[in-house]
This record gives sequence, structure tokens and C-alpha cells, in this order.
Amino acid sequence: MAVPSKPKQVLTPKEWPSAVWRYVWRASFFRRVVFCFLAVVIAFLTGMYSVGQWYIHKHANEPLTLGTTFVPDYAKSFGLDPDKTLQAMFEDLGMRQIRLVSYWKNIELTPGKYDFSELDSEFALANQYNAQVSLAIGLRQPRWPECHEPKWIDISASENQWKPQLFKFISAVVDRYKNNPALDSYQLENEYFLSVFGECKNFDRSRLVDELKLVKQHDSKHKVIIARSNNWVGLPVGQPTPDEFGISVYKRVWDATITHRYFEYPLPSWFYAALAGGGEILIGKNMIIHELQAEAWAPKGLEITQIPLSEQFKSMNAKRMKDRIAYGEATGMRTIDLWGSEWWYWLKVKKGDPSIWNVVKDAVAQANAQNAKSKE
Repeated sequence: MAVPSKPKQVLTPKEWPSAVWRYVWRASFFRRVVFCFLAVVIAFLTGMYSVGQWYIHKHANEPLTLGTTFVPDYAKSFGLDPDKTLQAMFEDLGMRQIRLVSYWKNIELTPGKYDFSELDSEFALANQYNAQVSLAIGLRQPRWPECHEPKWIDISASENQWKPQLFKFISAVVDRYKNNPALDSYQLENEYFLSVFGECKNFDRSRLVDELKLVKQHDSKHKVIIARSNNWVGLPVGQPTPDEFGISVYKRVWDATITHRYFEYPLPSWFYAALAGGGEILIGKNMIIHELQAEAWAPKGLEITQIPLSEQFKSMNAKRMKDRIAYGEATGMRTIDLWGSEWWYWLKVKKGDPSIWNVVKDAVAQANAQNAKSKE
């Protein structure tokens, strides 16, 4: 005669926590460690997700500003006319937010003699189109080699040998443009602590603190933005504390160390929302995307112009551009500066391919339309 099997016990929802607890703590030490680790990770991610969602919803009804960075030297590297390139960004793309650079090496070729003619022209165009300028200032500014000192300065020497000259230069730039109607903000020392990228030699925090004080002494009316150095989890609690923080968002890069292939960072958009939200909760300062990757990433250390279009489009094309902008908007940050406008224009006028340019143009128009509708 068969012995009837014992019916399985069905746990009620209230009994699940205690049952899981008994299972974990009756298990081996290793299993307990694993469960504790997973619990901490889940709690951490849940907290980040919650903060990210809070940030997104808090800023959802604010105007969305799509801007870009313009570097005349980079435009020239594509064989483009810088003035025509910048004008096309304002006139054709409809950009009304632009980050301009003030390279020390271009403005002070000889000690004490400043040539602001190129930057003056860029500001004049911005005023002509009622655009707002975020002006990069300091030694470290966008584009390789990151630090743009003149030839008569040796930044590998002791700081006290060149810091006074740098401070004089920063003061001259701020005094030149602080009353310009187009000026909206300053971006001080682009990604200052990112020591693994670029040819910079000095990353002393006290210098950055002193530079922020210097800028505020000359112009207390305009906000100063300082960018995080990377995308690691963490909050910028150390000094100096700017008026606003910036962050770079790069999604698809060339892995030159292990796989030697293109690599897509798997970070969800709410990850960046959590970084922005955490900073706002703890420090009370907002964050913008000062660089959203929107140009090709050339492999093997090559320049973009050294690889065919088919290779360029592996890391950025029209579809990826559309998805990238949507990703940036999904972070909840309402000011997004797209990176690579000179490349889009080069594709359009030199290669006969306006597809990426047109994606940006449509996105700017849509953002402007949404902002206008929200004011009704």
C-alpha cells in the first residue's frame, strides 16, 4: 500500500520574510555572505533608482535646453570655416545655447598681450541670434590636449611659477565678457580631476578653490559650473562648491585595452538622474549634461578624418543620435550640451550627408516647440 506523500506547506505572504530569514541563517557561512552582499546591492540600487525618479519628476516641467560646444580649432581641423560653422549652428540648427572656449594659447601668445578678436566675433554672433553663452575658462578646457597653455608657460614646473600668469589671464577673460549680454555662465576648468585623460600636469584642489574665488571676485552675477571628473558613483562633496555641476555622458566608446572593440556602457538613464538627484539633495546644487556624446569615436587612437564614414557610423549615426538625445532627456537633466557639432557640419557640407545634422535640427525644434507650449 502506497504511503501518501506529505502535502507541501504553502506560505502566506506574511510568513515569507521569516522563512527566508531562517533559510539564510541556517545555511553555510559563504551563503550568508552572498545573501548579505546581494541585499546590500539591491538596497543600494533601489535607493539610487528612487532618488533618480524623484529628480526626474521634480524637473519634468522645466524648459528643455539643447545646446552644443563649439571649438574653432576643431572646426579648422575638418577644413571648415569657423565663422560659417558657428553661424550655421545658430541659423540652421536653431541652437540658442552654446559653450564657447577661451584657449589661453590662442589669446595670450606673448605675455601680457591679449587677442580676443576670435572670441569677440563668436560672442557677436551669439548676440545676433539671441543665444546664451556658457564660457569655458581656465587652463583646462574642452578638446585634446585638454590643457591649452601657451608655449611660454611650462605647466610641469612648480605651480608658483605659472599660477600668477594663469590667474591674470582668467581675470582678463572674465573682465572682458562679464557685461556681455550673451554671457549666461562660466564653466571653470573642464573635468579638472580627470587625470587619466589629456596632457595636464597639475590637479591641485586648492588651485581650483582659488580659481572659483577669483572668478566670483570679478563677477558675482553669473553662475559658475564645475564638471564632475567621471561617471563613478559618488557625490562631489569636496570644495569648491560651484553654482551648478556638470557631467559628461558617453555611451559608446572604443575599448583599446581588452576587447579592442566598440563598447556600449550599460548604464540606464536613471543612473545619471540619481547622481544629479543625490547632489541636489545633499548639496542643494543642480546638474547639467555639459557633454552628451554625439560624435563618432575613432578606434585605435586615430582621428575621425582618418577613418572611413562606414567606420565612423559604427559609433554614431542618425539612428544612434536620435536614441542618444532621447537618452539624455530621460536623465531628467534639462540642459543638455551635445558634443560634436563640428563633425555634424563636416558631414553635411564636406561629405554630403546631412542625416545627423537633421536629427539634431529636429530635436532642437521639438524642444523649442514644447517649451513654447508649456508657457501657454
